[in-house]
Amino acid sequence: MLLQAADVAFGYGRRGASVGRAGNAPCVLRGVSLTVPHASKVALLGPNGSGKTTLLKLLSGGLRPTAGSIHFDGRPMDALPRRQLARRMAVVAQETHTAFDYTVLEMVLMGRYPWLGAFEMEGPLDRSAAMAALEATGTAQLADRSFPTLSGGEKQRVVIASALAQIDNRTAPDADARPLLFLDEPTASLDLHYQLEVVSLIARLHDERGMTVVLSTHDLRLASAVCDSVVLLRAGRVLDAGPTAVTLTAARVAELYSVDERLVAPLLP
Repeated sequence: MLLQAADVAFGYGRRGASVGRAGNAPCVLRGVSLTVPHASKVALLGPNGSGKTTLLKLLSGGLRPTAGSIHFDGRPMDALPRRQLARRMAVVAQETHTAFDYTVLEMVLMGRYPWLGAFEMEGPLDRSAAMAALEATGTAQLADRSFPTLSGGEKQRVVIASALAQIDNRTAPDADARPLLFLDEPTASLDLHYQLEVVSLIARLHDERGMTVVLSTHDLRLASAVCDSVVLLRAGRVLDAGPTAVTLTAARVAELYSVDERLVAPLLP
């Protein structure tokens, strides 16, 4: 298994910081166990406040569990150097805001930070990785555009390109190590055209690169179309987990969101 979480719990302090022990604050997550196999596509589904984003941050190393453990490639996540993790996994957040008027190429080059030394500037290999990522996401023609002027769908693809540049390890000693991409509600706030573009892009990246994908979403159709397994979260606990075709049923989704099963059926393939 690439990622394995065992009996994970997590709680936030008063200002959003994680607490030292599970009992110090109300738990956002409790007793969460799951596995993410190599080259899999896993969806985290659940109502608002169910802990999807928090779990995504825990699995990607952005937060530490207050109880339980997370292993990456068989090693405790806490024992791995941050730079090593950043070269293997990248996170695409729900929204990306910039303090300055960066170009698209500059945004994607920021993804190369794990490969640079202190005060080191990007070199030809980094620019090559950035351009390859832009090509992969169909945004190479936007390289000189100002990032804030892009549409929502264009911005999302550029942010995914930055993530791809971050985990581009073709010149590294561990070039055979498969990368892992986390996406937090990647189609939120996008119109149907851009939703379909992003869905197609995620599927293509997986198929062409053998990339492991973990995404959080409310979109049942996205989960059904892209992911081979799902984790259903409710009130910080795993309600169910397993292959998408078996787990994502009208009855289970109705239970997950506390709605009438008859309302859910038309939303599933």
